[in-house]
Amino acid sequence: MGVMRNDTLETLSNQLADAVAAAAASVVQVQGRRRPASGVVIAADTVLTTGRAIGGGEHLRVRTPGGETHDAQIAGWDPVTHLAVLRADGLNGSPAAAAADTPARVGHLAIAVARSWSNAVTASMGNIAVIGGPLPTGRRHSIEEVIRTTAPMHQGFAGGALVNTAGRIIGITTALEIRGLGVAIPSAIAFKAAQDIVEHGQLKRGYLGLAGQRVQLAAAQRGAAAADSAMLVVGLTSGSPAETAGLLVGDALTHFDGVAIDTPDRLLELLAGDRVGRTVTMRVVRGGAPVELTVTIGERRPRGSDPGA
Repeated sequence: MGVMRNDTLETLSNQLADAVAAAAASVVQVQGRRRPASGVVIAADTVLTTGRAIGGGEHLRVRTPGGETHDAQIAGWDPVTHLAVLRADGLNGSPAAAAADTPARVGHLAIAVARSWSNAVTASMGNIAVIGGPLPTGRRHSIEEVIRTTAPMHQGFAGGALVNTAGRIIGITTALEIRGLGVAIPSAIAFKAAQDIVEHGQLKRGYLGLAGQRVQLAAAQRGAAAADSAMLVVGLTSGSPAETAGLLVGDALTHFDGVAIDTPDRLLELLAGDRVGRTVTMRVVRGGAPVELTVTIGERRPRGSDPGA
């Protein structure tokens, strides 16, 4: 019985070590602060990391697993997730494997993989404790979903990889901590942000120019709205897409581009990426009657240019 248990533990131990080795080939050291952090190679000469890892954005360098050091420049950053993309000519690193095929679940084992101050591989294991959100990251900014893990992490893990037991990336680690749990940005969100950063210099975010809050609809309104709750419009910016579309303060927004809406956070989730510039329909309840409007989604311009903000 004891021999079987030892064999099982040794097999698991080797599997975890293999997972770390597989991920480590794509994890590099990012030198931008006094203490280095980490990054993940996502394409030739291209590294995904966090704003916290690159400090003020000057004198950036990327150190490969083999010890070579390359000067790097910021290609773009996203003020919502605080992710940044670096370009390092001649890096020719090993791009990270595609995001994990199997969605991460609470209870799964997870391994944080990073580079230490000496550029050695460092790893920390725990389980996925919470998957949820949104996580506010600034005024009117929030990440729709984050992973929280029991894997202990220090500042050097910022920008590293959170992987499953097969070595596939399930998230990009941050230096954030919530109630003692480390925070990672899910790979689906992180890699989509990176793609938009590469293409546009930043993640495109839609803009409507309205403020709202959740409201429970009266019984008489629910049939017309085909919903029990909605987002009450409590403010409009002059000249904004929402005002131009004919939206009024007091309207109860129930659907946006065919998706049910009842909170500002849910609306923000739908204003990212390829919806910018599109004309879509909005359904509202106004004075007890359903009204359909069309709006052309504008683009929100981030304030400032500090990738660590």
